[in-house]
Amino acid sequence: MAVRKLEHVGIMVTDMDKSIRFYTEVVGLKYLYSLTHSNGVILMAFLTGSDGEQTEIELIQNYPGQLASEGRTHHVAFTVDDIEVEFARLNALEGVTVRDAEITTLPNGARYFFFDGPDGEFLEMFQPANQG
Repeated sequence: MAVRKLEHVGIMVTDMDKSIRFYTEVVGLKYLYSLTHSNGVILMAFLTGSDGEQTEIELIQNYPGQLASEGRTHHVAFTVDDIEVEFARLNALEGVTVRDAEITTLPNGARYFFFDGPDGEFLEMFQPANQG
């Protein structure tokens, strides 16, 4: 048995419409579709990157079960082409909290910064190291 890819990451949200707007307008993901779970209670929406062929984000509203007080997922990272542009863009947006005062550069040259989603989820913009 082999895992072919990471299918999706589920993020619990309190307001589906607000979260879809945030992930499309602020993060830049592409909205795919929404559906109601077969239990008739849980709402789900699926979004992906601009190529539409990689890992998806699943937004989940109305989950009736118990959740840990702190999520078990530390953060969700999004690959970007120009980290400087994204850092400036998110810092200029009203209502978006960028957690880092500057972009962090790792020893291999990869660069990143963290920001908050609409429900306080920990998100990251990430520019991989130049592999060329």
